[in-house]
Amino acid sequence: MTKSRSKKALFIGIPLALAVAIGGGFLVWDTFYKGNAGYSLSIVKQADELQNRLLSFDSHITVPLEFGSAGNEADKDGPGQFDLVKAAKGRLSGAALTIFGWPEIWNGPNAPHRPTAGFVDAARNDQEVRYTIISAMVRDFPEQVAIAYTPDDFRRLHSEGKFAIFISMLNAYPLGNDLNQLDKWAARGMRMFGFSYVGNNDWADSSRPLPFFNDTPDALNGLSDTGKQAVKRLNDLGVIIDVSQMSSKALEQVSQLSRTPLVASHSAPRALVDIPRNLSDKDMQRIKDTGGVVQIVGFGTYLRPLSQASQDKLNTLRSQFDLPPLHNLEMALMPGDAIITVWPEQRFGQYASGLYDIVEHEPKATLKDYGDAIDYAVKKIGIDHVGISSDFNDGGGLEGWKDVSETRNVTAELLQRGYSEADIAKLWGGNFLRVWDTVQKAANPISQ
Repeated sequence: MTKSRSKKALFIGIPLALAVAIGGGFLVWDTFYKGNAGYSLSIVKQADELQNRLLSFDSHITVPLEFGSAGNEADKDGPGQFDLVKAAKGRLSGAALTIFGWPEIWNGPNAPHRPTAGFVDAARNDQEVRYTIISAMVRDFPEQVAIAYTPDDFRRLHSEGKFAIFISMLNAYPLGNDLNQLDKWAARGMRMFGFSYVGNNDWADSSRPLPFFNDTPDALNGLSDTGKQAVKRLNDLGVIIDVSQMSSKALEQVSQLSRTPLVASHSAPRALVDIPRNLSDKDMQRIKDTGGVVQIVGFGTYLRPLSQASQDKLNTLRSQFDLPPLHNLEMALMPGDAIITVWPEQRFGQYASGLYDIVEHEPKATLKDYGDAIDYAVKKIGIDHVGISSDFNDGGGLEGWKDVSETRNVTAELLQRGYSEADIAKLWGGNFLRVWDTVQKAANPISQ
């Protein structure tokens, strides 16, 4: 090579080498540092490698009614907390996509309003819309996603690199007293059913009775006759019973009646935040005693008590509505004071809007708070009875785990706390799949 060519090669080669180095550095940054939520490089590398081969399952993600529409496409990185792009980025193997219907008190003329004759039909329509959304996603993107009807389906889809949808249903309200609705939905792929949401229904008492609906705590003393019959029907159908959001009395009765393990699909320990929506130590023990699993939820105000600043704002709001100061957190997270039973609808709407605005501006809980909840549950009921859920699209989300794309950070938090890969595999879906296997093997469709 001549001297001039050597200089030319040097002139070209050095910038090229720098560009390659910078590009490689950016790749390392994008892979290991970007979105690492403050974890060390060694933890992030280990979490990345583990997440790539881990079978991971989130037991509660709500399907928004607008999902799949323009701007909310399943195959685009959209504004919601879940879509197929985010799931691939986060390397989440699958999730329980939840079909639920609830009296939407905030819509329509004169909103908010108390239940009307059309509420059940409206809630059933919401169920159908959500089921149609799931069906359309599977139809339109067969190379990316499919429904898992059995645990073996889930494992197979994971091995094929497809996102596995587990269909769950929350809230018996839209079903009225019709137990045959359970058979219908099981035939359509429902594999987990939760009796309760906000407010009591004809099947079970809720952990959050709503005075605006004339609810009172433990109105049914747990389960109604329909609810008790539903336990056996669900056992026979091979459908997992979800006890999240039930009252403690209802949960106790389900644990006594069910011949299969129970799951709390999105709950947190009451010892950390003392509200009825969370599970007491006794509740968690009852679930464990059935062989079941408590799926710890990434919902900030269930993991960490409201700050004093937020409580002060709530007390100011309460004084404006002639309500006494908060004496616990139960009335801080929902409009649950008994006096609301006789309030005009407009007054309720003004108070509820003010309350939720304050709560929604509470600083987000962190993955450390989430890890503390996992640690607590594992200490109380053992590693074989704890799992993971986000409650995305219905209030879930933490600093470091804002959506499905940041799934890896949960794994990093667990590694940092010293959990073994085998234990992380249990938390991320192994325990849930064990329960699902057991529930399906105990099915007795002939007895229906």
